[in-house]
Amino acid sequence: MKAITMTWVDTPLGPLVAGVTEKGLCLLEFTDRRSLEAQLKSLHKYFGCAMVPGRDSLLESLKQELGEYFSGKRKNFSIPLDVPGTEFQQKVWKELCSIPYGKTRSYEEMAIRLKNPKAKRAVGRANGTNRIGIVIPCHRVVNKDGKLGGYGGGLWRKQMLLDLERNHLRG
Repeated sequence: MKAITMTWVDTPLGPLVAGVTEKGLCLLEFTDRRSLEAQLKSLHKYFGCAMVPGRDSLLESLKQELGEYFSGKRKNFSIPLDVPGTEFQQKVWKELCSIPYGKTRSYEEMAIRLKNPKAKRAVGRANGTNRIGIVIPCHRVVNKDGKLGGYGGGLWRKQMLLDLERNHLRG
């Protein structure tokens, strides 16, 4: 691997930092996320290469897909992903991608769907280590009572993303 190509992506909810490998998107985080530095360190751990600013066709595709998502024209992303992690993290992230646009699931529901009903805290941890916000829709996971749980990009953004999806479903 040569390097992870990085760029900034402006969105209605603030700027995102995005990174791609030759295989796919490996990072999409709000620039003010508290754990962004930890996410960058995990990328270095998994990929062991430099992160450099630049242009890439995958980054251009990502910008287009995000624009379509925020305008309500896209409900599913097609950009390829490159998301190394533990086997459990991989299962959680795959399950996140199965949550329909505009819908939510609880951490407990996620654990049950993963055939590990006692793992709701582990699901929460894996959800929190997701390095690809919005595209891997960790914002669609809520507490059992329907209230918002944590979100690395801030609860206000989580609410805005959920509202955006619900509004576009109605419209």
